[in-house]
Amino acid sequence: MEKRCLVSVANLPKEKILNLIRMGQEFEKRPNRKLLDGRIVATLFFEPSTRTRLSFETAANRLGAKVIGFTDPKVTSSTKGETLKDTIMMVSNYADVIVMRHYLEGAAKYASEVSPVPVVNAGDGANQHPSQTLLDLYSINKTQGKLDDLHILLVGDLKYGRTVHSLIMAMRHFNPTFHFIAPEELSMPEELKAYCREQGIKYEEQTEFNEEVIAKADIIYMTRVQRERFTDLMEYERVKDVYILRAAMLRNAKPNMKILHPLPRVNEIAYDVDDDPHAYYFEQARNGLYAREAIICDVLGLTLEDVKA
Repeated sequence: MEKRCLVSVANLPKEKILNLIRMGQEFEKRPNRKLLDGRIVATLFFEPSTRTRLSFETAANRLGAKVIGFTDPKVTSSTKGETLKDTIMMVSNYADVIVMRHYLEGAAKYASEVSPVPVVNAGDGANQHPSQTLLDLYSINKTQGKLDDLHILLVGDLKYGRTVHSLIMAMRHFNPTFHFIAPEELSMPEELKAYCREQGIKYEEQTEFNEEVIAKADIIYMTRVQRERFTDLMEYERVKDVYILRAAMLRNAKPNMKILHPLPRVNEIAYDVDDDPHAYYFEQARNGLYAREAIICDVLGLTLEDVKA
């Protein structure tokens, strides 16, 4: 049987994305489904995580699976020199699917190549975060009623932000217009802009984040400036508070505009935004449960018809 992994959104066809959204919608109606009774899901987190790890583990539990794994590599044999390959091969003896977050770009792809069981990329360095992208697409579709022809503002850390990199790739099917808003030090990498040009994705770049640009948006996607990606802390201090979204900036926003954020936030969204009807980031996090239930089922070979049964 073909091994199914989710490592990147770059090669996901449009119908596959829409099918995963439909599966997520079924799980939103009925999240508690014993579809994976007797299965084991291993969560290997070589980097810190709250939402991603807990939502994957909750998804597995609600589906009837058992969860094994670790949240701190210091308690594993990697501290004794065990290679990633050996860790993956060992864990695959015990689990039916591996969900892995790793600090190295490309680690998930490598794991998927050596693992005899499916691997789900829960974030690899500054590269990609495909499960976050699928819950983002789920949230966009749920709030806007569509994925096509939307104006999406990506704000903040566009250099290291794996969530925005993955979102760009997934949205190639849906004719978006992106507005890249970042300080020069954190601007969208050239390879992502080249990807947009190759795929015919419209984008604009700017450094100003104000009411005028917010008024154009269907979605504002805020990102945290990630201290852990900086080797020069002076550079981090210069850029960490460049963009702060406040409630007063939303007075001209479209009525149905929604604010997304992969979380955790630091200072980039003021607390006065939380009670604004445009705020959607906590609901977005909840949608991660349904999207990740769909992902786990899909890599284990279950279909939309299985979920509907």
